[in-house]
Amino acid sequence: MHRSARTWRLLGADGRPYESDVPGTLGGHRGTHIYGRLDCRAAARALARGGYRAHRVFFRDGATARAAGYRPCAVCMPAEHAEWKRTQRPL
Repeated sequence: MHRSARTWRLLGADGRPYESDVPGTLGGHRGTHIYGRLDCRAAARALARGGYRAHRVFFRDGATARAAGYRPCAVCMPAEHAEWKRTQRPL
């Protein structure tokens, strides 16, 4: 089996970047701490407007993103977002 020498920079559960030989399955925004699917229409619009790309991060999975302090996107992950919102304590 041929392995690619390519690596991807992902964020770990501790919020620190690391090199992975497997690409991330979810993307996020460092400023808003929101993560979602790579085909999210809200993220696609933000990327098209520009400026978003510099703050983009990637995660292996949702559990890692949540452990790093990110919340699910309400647009592309409505069920996960509803569950996250349900578990939040009121201010």
